[in-house]
Parts: sequence; C-alpha cells; structure tokens
Amino acid sequence: MLNILRKSNLYSKFFVVSLFVSLTFCSKAKPMVLSQKEIKSPPSRIIRTCCSFGSNLHILSIEKIKINDVSSIDRVGPHKYLGNTAEGNGIVYTKLGGFIDLGHLRDQADWTAYLYSIILLNKEQGKVKLNLGIEGGKKTISVNLSKTMDSLDAIYLAGKIAYDLSVWHEISTWFGASYVPFVPERYSSFSVEDIYSNLMGVTLGIEALKSNLPYEEAMTIFLADKLKQMEVVKTEKETYDAMEATRNIWWTREKSLPSRKILIRHQCEAYPGASPCLIPSNDTINPYRLVLIESTKNGEPLSNFYELKIKLNLIISEKKTVKKYNKKVITQHDFIPLLKEIELEMAEEFKSL
Repeated sequence: MLNILRKSNLYSKFFVVSLFVSLTFCSKAKPMVLSQKEIKSPPSRIIRTCCSFGSNLHILSIEKIKINDVSSIDRVGPHKYLGNTAEGNGIVYTKLGGFIDLGHLRDQADWTAYLYSIILLNKEQGKVKLNLGIEGGKKTISVNLSKTMDSLDAIYLAGKIAYDLSVWHEISTWFGASYVPFVPERYSSFSVEDIYSNLMGVTLGIEALKSNLPYEEAMTIFLADKLKQMEVVKTEKETYDAMEATRNIWWTREKSLPSRKILIRHQCEAYPGASPCLIPSNDTINPYRLVLIESTKNGEPLSNFYELKIKLNLIISEKKTVKKYNKKVITQHDFIPLLKEIELEMAEEFKSL
C-alpha cells in the first residue's frame, strides 16, 4: 500500500501545502502534496486512458483489433495521484452501482485533491484563477474564497468544481470537442457509466481528503471498501457477461470505433446527483444513488464561490442546440438547461436508428 509520507527521497523537493494555511483551515483534512510545476500547471483533463463501453469492439472495421476494457476486482491496484501502471484500471460491474469506469473515477478524485490544494494555497489571497486549456473553447476557473470558509467547505467546493468540469467534458464531446485532434469522441459521450463513475470519484476524493490518512493511501482503502459495499462482481468474466447482457440494448458491436452509433443508450442525469444503470435482474435491488454536495455547511450554494467559464469555439457555438441560447460564453449555471436540450436531441437522433 502506498504511503506518500514515507517517500522522502521523492518528496524532498515538494512542500506541504498546509504550511501555508491559516488557522481557520486547520483540521484533520490532508491536502495533496504538490510540486511547484503541478501548482502552475493543472493536470490534464483526461489523466488516465479512457475506456470504451462495450466488449470486443472493432476499430474502423479492422477485424483483428478488438477493444475490451472490462476488468476485475483482483486487478484494482493501489491508487496513485495522476496515475501509474500499477492501478489496474478498466470497467468493473457492481450489483448496486452498475458499471464503474475506474479511470474516470480516479481522474475525478485526483482533480478534487488538486483543486483542494490550490484552494488552500490561495486562501489568504482570497481568490484564485486557473487557465484550464481548450476543450470546446477556452476554459477558466475563477474562485472567490471566504476567510470564514473552513476546510470541510473547501473540500466540498473542490469536489463541486471537479464534478462540473467532468460534466462539461461530456457536454463538449457531445457537441464535437475531442482530446486528440480529428479523432471524434462523441461515440463515448454520456455513456451509461460516465457520469456515475465521475461522481463516485468526486465522492471518494472528498472522503479521502477528510480522513486522517495520506491521500493516496486513503483512496486505495476507500475505493476497495466502496466497491465491496456496492457488491462488485469477483471476476473479469462476470463483468464481461454483464456487458454482454446489455449488447444491442445499451450498445452494439455492429458498428466500429469511433462511430457514434455504438452507444444505443446514454445517461444525462447529473444534477443534483446520479443513479446507476443496472442490468435487468429478477432480484430486488436498491440502486446506490449518489448525490452531489452543492452547499456549504451554512447552506450557501457552492456555485456562488466560483465561475467556470468557457469561451466557446466556433464549432460548438454554431451547434443548433447551443445557438438557440445566443451565447458565446457559458458557465456552470448553463449546464442543466444544456443537459435537458441534449436529452431531447438524443431522443430525436436515436428515434431514427
């Protein structure tokens, strides 16, 4: 199990963020340890390789190449901030939480940890602004910090921002944004496990930061416990069988990557939480619903403390669904109406399939 406090040879060039924190922020919450480079440069929007929903998928009709991202609980290794090969990511099936994309989950946990550390570093200045690169347009985050905000509120604020960024990724890829130029990602936008996995990652990241343990160690323990709580299946074959049970219902093998027609079912539910998509079963199952924390302990909306601003590029600003709002710049406050419009667009599009 990882223990970042013991790796003095690696972290001697790092400094502990909490040394710069005012007494107001003192609590059991442990911030991530960031290097100077990590402070100046936010993580990539996609830290770990994403998974394609489905099994034995073809790429561009090349029969010999098949994509199969199903995994098992035995391959889930220790969590490492920003990832490494020991993590053993992929898609696993849980009886209470449906399919979980571990790469998505870990990415959002790490973004929550990163943003929490950045918030702590800028607590005394009272504000922070981050340029987050291009994703459907230029993204910036502006955060205004109250000196009365304690560490718990700061953790929840970091989680809310991380989650909004993950929702924008789904929205932007639906409208044509892609991480790799000329390689469309709409085929994976709003797949049935994406939003739920993202919110699970934010939830676990929050719990890890609230614990007494170093972040990586806490994530390793809490992820294993959560998967067990959600009754994760034991073998890769069981996840594969669960995936096959949804073939031609949620996805199809009749199309090849990166066709947007691979996915038959999507999930757009994101606020105020997300419910898992479960395969049909004769058993009585209570789905494990996740709810996003959106307010401080005093009841003030967390969205009042920041603005996620996207200056839309021409591709997205000219989309029919976006154009009707006549906006060149949108914020997190526009996400809910956009999600509703996307649901209507999906219904219309897949009616003809």
